[in-house]
Amino acid sequence: MLEVEGISVPTGVSRVWYSLFYNHLKNIEESEGGLDKFTKSYKTFGVNQLADGGIYCKEWAPGAEAVFLAGDFNGWNPFSHPYKKLEYGKWELLIPPEDGQSPVPHGSKLKVVIRAQNGALLYRISPWARYVVRDEDKVNYDWVHWNPPQSYIHKNPSPKRLKSLRIYESHVGIASPEGKVASYKNFTYNVLPRIKDLGYNCVQLMAIMEHAYYASFGYQVTSFFAASSRYGTPDDLKEMIDVAHSMGITVLLDVVHSHASKNSEDGLNQFDGTDSCFFHSGYRGTHQLWDSRLFDYANWEVLRFLLSNLRMWIEDYRFDGFRFDGVTSMLYHHHGIGTGFSGDYNEYFGLHVDEDALCYLMLANHMINTLHPECITIAEDVSGMPALCRPVAEGGGGFDYRLAMAIPDKWIQIIKELKDEDWNMGNIVHTLTNRRYEEKYIAYAESHDQALVGDKTLAFHLMDAEMYTNMSVLMPLTPVIDRGIQLHKMIRLITHALGGESYLNFMGNEFGHPEWLDFPRIGNNESYHYARRQFNLTEDDLLRYKFLNAFDRDMNKLEERFGWLASPQAYVSEKHEANKVIAFERAGLIFIFNFHPYQSYVDYRVVAFKYKILLDSDAGEYGGHQRLDHNTEYFSEEFPHNYRPNSIMVSKLFGRLFVCFNFTFICGVFLHAWVHCYTLTPANKLHL
Repeated sequence: MLEVEGISVPTGVSRVWYSLFYNHLKNIEESEGGLDKFTKSYKTFGVNQLADGGIYCKEWAPGAEAVFLAGDFNGWNPFSHPYKKLEYGKWELLIPPEDGQSPVPHGSKLKVVIRAQNGALLYRISPWARYVVRDEDKVNYDWVHWNPPQSYIHKNPSPKRLKSLRIYESHVGIASPEGKVASYKNFTYNVLPRIKDLGYNCVQLMAIMEHAYYASFGYQVTSFFAASSRYGTPDDLKEMIDVAHSMGITVLLDVVHSHASKNSEDGLNQFDGTDSCFFHSGYRGTHQLWDSRLFDYANWEVLRFLLSNLRMWIEDYRFDGFRFDGVTSMLYHHHGIGTGFSGDYNEYFGLHVDEDALCYLMLANHMINTLHPECITIAEDVSGMPALCRPVAEGGGGFDYRLAMAIPDKWIQIIKELKDEDWNMGNIVHTLTNRRYEEKYIAYAESHDQALVGDKTLAFHLMDAEMYTNMSVLMPLTPVIDRGIQLHKMIRLITHALGGESYLNFMGNEFGHPEWLDFPRIGNNESYHYARRQFNLTEDDLLRYKFLNAFDRDMNKLEERFGWLASPQAYVSEKHEANKVIAFERAGLIFIFNFHPYQSYVDYRVVAFKYKILLDSDAGEYGGHQRLDHNTEYFSEEFPHNYRPNSIMVSKLFGRLFVCFNFTFICGVFLHAWVHCYTLTPANKLHL
């Protein structure tokens, strides 16, 4: 480490990155009065209410010849309220109060009028707009001045930073069995209690930043500072977050700073009439696959905009952190398009790395960690960029977690391409444990990506059409449904317990939601049939979805009790290819999975001490066959096995079965691969 004016700077490549970050930070301190002031720009840019009732407006439009404010308040006169030109492409306007009242009433519509270099008048929504709405008979969004007489006041403190994150990835609009756009209110009073009951302690909200096209899943953002009005008002969202906090639930925002919608009339594109402004001009400014605009992270005002955006969501809405979308696209000039990542370091260091984008991410994480150290940041990066989740002070990216994106792909590949008897235990273990040392990973068997139309969820891959005909308890338990239910539980548990330092599930997938996700669009005749979550299926005692739901709940509850996600990485003591058995130790527990499609074992020796069943996948409440006696205790003996001094002889280890045992410190889990032998739930249930 080297010292630069009292700050430790890493050596090597990370030193180059840190130097870029440090220089940016130093310039912000010298030119803007510090990072704190710089990132409070959301309180001055856009349209802001002053204490005396007046209105202060500020915009950055370097390519504009003139800027005006028009709206309901001035009869839409495009020239009556001109902005004053400042340095560096900024413009400001002060509108004095009228009889002590605001000249721009709450709820009135506004537009920034830009006179472009060619003389054309362009009507734009401010990039800093807090609320935009769309009438049913219109295509574009309207900017509505949001300044209610009394805003929602948060009553509950944010939860303390969690050691074990159990994340429920959610979309407010689809969080209802009804075919409609669900509301913040619905999520607050109907979904949050369900999340709490399932044992999840964190909600990750997607599609909150306003996006004109609903079917974009929120990833084509048009208004970065506006909470989507299709679900309700900003106060409704604030209430939803406050209620979540009252339940001890951490709330993360899926933030999209990797690109922006190409919309111009209700988006950022060509805001000042030029091809650049917030974005790179020309070819570099457009993502060829996403058909969206790419930010110029070297631009001073772009840094102001994005950093202030993060701070606004934390301070105004009380979000507890962010999942940064599309980080791989940000990190490389090639955006990951047509590029594979083998782990070779040449893939991560070189001219193909977008150092400006990397520097922005370091600044963002430094700001969050400095001003709001309780907040959490997650990187969606498929490339495996080294040190992305190490502190900025070490030359790292500063993220707390990264998504283990190889795990869901591996499960889909195995299920699609291999027969049950050909599953490779070593390959499964390698995928679940292959992560960078001392960087935290979020493991998941499937997320929203696997639920989208054109793909299949794990449940659909396992059970397919029989989910529509044979999920009733009044119907005979077919081999397909039996196999699907048992493997669904085992896959999720082994991912939970072995795959990372946090766990994520997409809403509805915990109970094997029977249909994919597809938003209303021309291709499906604008149907909402697949843009919903049928939570009601778990409440029907005649359907087998309740078994998967109960298992998911108890799996989370067991992790809450033992905390394996916050424990060191597991020690794998067995990955037996012929027997299809995986055994490992973590958090004082022993997990044993039998993935064999039909083979059960008698007197199977595993590493252990003394155990009693706590969680059993074969229990009746999880759709199992109730073949285990939960009153039985298992004692270890001084018999070396798999490089451990003690072991126990498990009297019965059924195929496709998971059992978790516990007594004091250690827990054993047994899983059985397919279901000629039926399923066993872990005595001490663990997530794999």
